[in-house]
Amino acid sequence: MKRIAIILLTLTSILFVQHVPEGLAKASNELSLEEKYEQRLTLYEKMEAITNVPWYYLAAVDTYERGLRRAQKDRPAEEGLIAIYFSPQQWVGPLNPDLEDTNPLSISMFNGVGLDGNGDGVADRNNDEDVLYTFARYLESYGFKEEDFRIALWEYYQREQSVNIIYGHANVYKTFKTLDLDDHTFPLPLHHNYSYRSTWGDRRGWGGRRIHEGTDIFANYNVPVMATAYGIVEIKGWNKYGGWRIGVRDLDNVYHYYAHLSGFEKGVEKGTVVAPGDVIGYVGSSGYGKPGTQGKFPPHLHYGMYRDNGYTEWSFDPYPSLKSWERKAYQERKKKK
Repeated sequence: MKRIAIILLTLTSILFVQHVPEGLAKASNELSLEEKYEQRLTLYEKMEAITNVPWYYLAAVDTYERGLRRAQKDRPAEEGLIAIYFSPQQWVGPLNPDLEDTNPLSISMFNGVGLDGNGDGVADRNNDEDVLYTFARYLESYGFKEEDFRIALWEYYQREQSVNIIYGHANVYKTFKTLDLDDHTFPLPLHHNYSYRSTWGDRRGWGGRRIHEGTDIFANYNVPVMATAYGIVEIKGWNKYGGWRIGVRDLDNVYHYYAHLSGFEKGVEKGTVVAPGDVIGYVGSSGYGKPGTQGKFPPHLHYGMYRDNGYTEWSFDPYPSLKSWERKAYQERKKKK
């Protein structure tokens, strides 16, 4: 009987494990960015085939968690391709005395979430396939409709903003059908006259004492304003400080804030998926008052960046990013000549 059980387990493992592309055995830190994208997508698609959870949902959660690892000091950096994080207590069960337990049976007995995702009989918290399979099974348990996905995320994160960010990531991946979405660009066309300097942290007085949470790029009225990153429009409308403003959430969980616009590009609405270089609005001088207030300062784009850490968001200086994107844009323009 024991021999039969071993044979059955071996056959199950052979059937369960799919072909892995050459090079997957390489450590993730030895892979090029393109190789990482390719192998992550292979894992997402494998789990989609097993669980019927769309690959872009899995990619969205993984991307969000990768951003949390960068933003939260108490989370270690991911060692593999997948960034989804389970604490030892989550994985093995809160009352399990063995925090290194990898036995799927005992983990289940202690109400741990860890599952064996590659058929090797081990549920390893540091194994990419086990981690991704565990989260995919969690999502699968809620159903496959869009609303089911949102409910599952709410139950897991207990935060509406986290649900919205992940849902936005999923829409971006679904739209572009690739993981290679790291490009950025400067927010104004280079052939227009503009100027800017580092103004993040400067004092502002209108509406009460506060600091300036961005960089002002001065330009003429109606100069096109472009998305700097791949992302989704999270907010569009009036703000008494920023006037006509639009906010785009990128795949690093960073919120890009474009303010004091004269107007918006036609067709850009909340929920619109954008790419670097897409026109989203136009430089103006709106703000500092009721809707429609204009002209209380020279026309310029206020550009801010805010990072989400799973609990809250905070502003950070966008100037270094702007200078980097501007240099890259000039280099690319020079190559085309």
